[in-house]
Amino acid sequence: MMRFLKTCVLAACASQAAEVVDLQSVLAEVRALRQEIADNRGRLEVQERHEAEMMRRLQAADTPQLIDARQLINRTLFDEQAKRIDDLEALSFSHEGAMDSMWILLCGALVMFMHAGFAMLETGCCRAKNAQNVLMKNMVNVCVGTLGWWICGWAFAYGSAGDPAGGFIGIHEFAGSGFLTFKDGEIVPLEPNQRQSKALSWFFQWAFCTAGATIVSGGVAERVKSPSYALFALFMAGFLYPVIVAWTWGGGWLSKFQDVGLMDFAGSGVVHLCGGTSALAGTVVLGPRTGRWEKPDDFEPHNLPLVVLGTFALWFGWYGFNPGSTLAMHDAQAGALAAQVAMNTTLSAATGGITVFLMRYKMLHKYDVGGLCNGILAGLVSITAGCGNVEAHSAFFIGLIGAVVYQAASMALVKLRVDDPVDAVPVHGACGIWGCFAAALFDWGEGMNHYHGWKGWECVKNADETGCMQGAAGKGLLAQFVSVLCIVLWSGTFATAAFVALKKTGLLRVSVEVEAEGIDKVSHSPSKAYQLGANSNPYQVSA
Repeated sequence: MMRFLKTCVLAACASQAAEVVDLQSVLAEVRALRQEIADNRGRLEVQERHEAEMMRRLQAADTPQLIDARQLINRTLFDEQAKRIDDLEALSFSHEGAMDSMWILLCGALVMFMHAGFAMLETGCCRAKNAQNVLMKNMVNVCVGTLGWWICGWAFAYGSAGDPAGGFIGIHEFAGSGFLTFKDGEIVPLEPNQRQSKALSWFFQWAFCTAGATIVSGGVAERVKSPSYALFALFMAGFLYPVIVAWTWGGGWLSKFQDVGLMDFAGSGVVHLCGGTSALAGTVVLGPRTGRWEKPDDFEPHNLPLVVLGTFALWFGWYGFNPGSTLAMHDAQAGALAAQVAMNTTLSAATGGITVFLMRYKMLHKYDVGGLCNGILAGLVSITAGCGNVEAHSAFFIGLIGAVVYQAASMALVKLRVDDPVDAVPVHGACGIWGCFAAALFDWGEGMNHYHGWKGWECVKNADETGCMQGAAGKGLLAQFVSVLCIVLWSGTFATAAFVALKKTGLLRVSVEVEAEGIDKVSHSPSKAYQLGANSNPYQVSA
């Protein structure tokens, strides 16, 4: 037993001795590591002092060569950064131009589609025996108007680009000359710092020009000779309308009048009033359709589905007409303005339509779908001038008053026995006048003191750009009045002269026999627009 205990004690002592040896070995390694760290720290401190001394000596020993080297390095770095910034700005500018082009091309196509609406509306409002002639007249109007706009219309309207400021008519860029620049064997479509090409502007403004000429077509429908109307469309697209554009949108004298100019965002005056006044001149010179006032029931619209289809097509196209007149979509503010314009356009159209619809129901005690359609168009024309400078609640009242203006003008024409088959004069003429005045009266500037007009979100500034122009609202209203007067006088005078000249030559109106038989049957092949069955009268649709 004693031996066993002794053995255990010896084993424990040996184990403890081994642990002591291991601990001492670890402590030795720690001390060696601490010494190594201290040595490294010393060497680092020596190296840092050496580098600091070297920098001090370099700074003290600056030579012209060293200074030049430093400046070269800095200049190189700056130039590289400046080039990158320039490249990014150029890329951004190019993308902005692409956005503008896509927006304007889309809106221009929508405006062009309005011709389908005009054709359907006019065809439905007229008698079936002239349907084919009406359709042809609308298509010829677009083709002939296009040639007139290309040959000289654009040049008269925008050929001066407002230079000199306040000019009367453009004198450059006939037949598209000067749209492209040739340099070193290459074609340059855009000038430096130019986002939009002239071809882009030509296309968009062409759609407006031919739309204005189409307005006249409705007023002279069912009795004008087609070649004579084609000549008038050429005259209107090539001269009558472009001069008004030159005064206003082209930077001419009306755009600078009273330091605020005519506020016509998308054409209540420039397009619709011009077209409506010319239509009035045409229908007065032509005279009424034979039997119009003796048998009024024979002149009711023959196809209301076409009238409704045409109205919806026009309403749809108006979203190119009005929002597209921002003429840009390269920043958030332009997008916000286009959205405001679209909202105003929608509210005014809906308000105008329902107002006329209710008024007609009050008078007739029956639903009048045609009145509803023309009420919508009256609201659209009324808001077209001020859609970019009025609030939404103002658009409601503009459409409401526009509907009353339309109805009053329509009744006045009937009382005066002026035969307007599609009510072109009340819709485009009367509501065009109202739209121009509404743009100033409902301008969203503060009270009657400040005026926004073409500035959109901003007020019209003083000449030195220090603040909002005081009393600008009164100047704006005066500018609208003078502009309306000038547009009516110019378009009325020249349209009347053109129609009177055609009448004197005997080329203006079809004969009474052709009118009674139907222009389609006498002058068109095939002789009828509708195929309703072998034994059906093509001009009478039975229930």
